[in-house]
Amino acid sequence: MYSYEERLRAVKLYIKFGKRAQATIRELGYPTKNALKGWHREYQRLQDLPIPSAPRPPKFSLAQKLMALEHYAIHGRCVL
Repeated sequence: MYSYEERLRAVKLYIKFGKRAQATIRELGYPTKNALKGWHREYQRLQDLPIPSAPRPPKFSLAQKLMALEHYAIHGRCVL
């Protein structure tokens, strides 16, 4: 995932290069054509780019992870 600064830099360069995706990608080495165009659409709509949302909470609790490790240590294989 690209940082806010990297995405903003790519969009501004894309605009500077006359909305030429390949020239922008060649200059930066990232992103894909579709990602760049999507970022540009968001930039036009909001006059800025959204800052990424907070990370998701973990799928398993620490207690569940420890229980799984203990099970594996005892049985030497998965639950199935």
